[in-house]
Order: sequence, then C-alpha cells, then structure tokens
Amino acid sequence: MDQLDQRAELGDFLRSCRARLRPGDVGLPDHGRRRRVPGLRREELAQLAGVSVAYYTRLEQGHGQNVSAEVLDAIARALRLGGTESAHLNHLASPRTRRSGGRTARPQQVRPALRTLLAAMEGVPAYLVGRRQDVIGWNPLAAAVFGDFGALPAAERNLVRLVFLDPATAELYADWECRACEVVSNLRLYAGQHPDDERLSALVGELSVKNEEFRRLWAAHTVADKTHGVKRLRHPIVGELELVFETLTLPDDPAQCLVTYHAEPGSPSADALRLLSSWTAPPVAPTAPQRAAEETA
Repeated sequence: MDQLDQRAELGDFLRSCRARLRPGDVGLPDHGRRRRVPGLRREELAQLAGVSVAYYTRLEQGHGQNVSAEVLDAIARALRLGGTESAHLNHLASPRTRRSGGRTARPQQVRPALRTLLAAMEGVPAYLVGRRQDVIGWNPLAAAVFGDFGALPAAERNLVRLVFLDPATAELYADWECRACEVVSNLRLYAGQHPDDERLSALVGELSVKNEEFRRLWAAHTVADKTHGVKRLRHPIVGELELVFETLTLPDDPAQCLVTYHAEPGSPSADALRLLSSWTAPPVAPTAPQRAAEETA
C-alpha cells in the first residue's frame, strides 16, 4: 500500500458522516418507515446542502472536481461537522498535490533548544510528537511513566503503534478505549493532510492486518486534533495516576507538538510523580569542598 486513495477517502468520510445523522437530527420528518440505509439518504443530504442529488452522488463517489468552498461549507453544515471535521473535508476535497510527509520529506529534527527544554522539565513528563504521531523526543520522566522510548527501534516509537501492538502500553491506560479512539482520530486527521505519506500507509496497513480494533476505528472515519484533557494510568510501579495533559503545537513547525503532563498539586498522583522523578534524576556530582574532604578522609 503505497499511499491512501484521496478520492476513496473523501467518499468514505462523507458516507460515515451521513450515516451518523437521523432525519430528526437535522429537522427532517421521520415517518417511521424502515430505512434501507443507516442515517440520512443522499437525497436528504443534498436537499439540506442545496445541491442536486446527482452532484452530491458524484462527490460521494469521488468524482467531484474543483468543488467550491461554498459548496463544501454547505455540505459541512448539513452534516453538522465541527471545525476540525470541516477542515478535514476541505483537505480531502482539494485537488491532489504532493504534500509534505511523502517520500521526499526530510526526517524531522528536534531543535537543540527543545532537547534542553525537555531535559529541564523536572517533575513534568513530556515528549515531542512528530508526523504520524512518531515520538521524536522525550525526557527521562516521560520514559519512566510511559515506557522507555529509547529502548525501541526508531521505527517503533509511534504512539498509535504502541497503543495497539504493545501489551504494556495497552495495560498502562485505564481508559484504553478512549485513548485508542483518540490516536486513530488524530491519525485520520493527519492522513487527510498528507495522503501521499508512504510511511503512514505502511503504518495503517500493518495495524489493519494485526489489530481488529484498529480496523474498526479506522473505518469509522472520526477525526480529532490533539488538545488537552486528563489521562488515567495504571503504572506498574507507582499504581494509579491521574495526569492532566496539554498539547502545544510548535510555532515554527506545526508538524511537531510538545505534550506535557502534570498532576494536581497535593494529590496522590503528584506524590507518585515525585517518586518516579527521584528515581530518574541523575546523581549529583559532589562540590569541590566535598571532593576535597572525601579525598582526605
């Protein structure tokens, strides 16, 4: 699988969004008759969007060309799409171009200042996420909480892959189902922006073959951006952790995000983080007077 079929992705996304709606959701009468398809019919969606059924059908079949922004906005409103979903629709419907992330993309680099920042964030687990949710930088406390990224081959340092294929990561998340849906929805959003990314296609192909739950979630076509919230973990050493996370997109490279975690002050999770942090802290070198005293002792 070299790359994702952008036209097929557009049709599948529209059908999945249409299947989520019922006539009553959009103000249409529902006469109680048994419907042959889940959700709205094509003609109902076309009516709501103010386009012909034939035109909408061609669009859903991946044959739409040069779709205007006005038509896409009308379809997004008819489907009750949020901002992230509307942006995803626009990406899928845009003319096919070679986008960054394909075979010509350079490997992502972590700026030295960011590595210094990660190391300086004592008491705060943090990692840097790049394309396809690859983990490209982290601090020692993040490794203590989420697993030793450095012990993995570079190709396996991927959040989606770890969630679905690594038993230790799956066991770590108390709300694994939510985490699984989250990473797949994030990956779907990336796929709409970078359909030519061959490493993405390889990742999707591998996970589709190896994990049934990934196949189901990928087929649902949900999209979501990385934001903020709470993660509940079952750490093998310190037990339950409840951590608040924030996702910060780098201003000079939107393809990189800094994800930080912290616990509420005074909480058991804060105590547990301090314990983990003390184990990961490097030994403090003795000061000059201390060394002199040790040498003469």
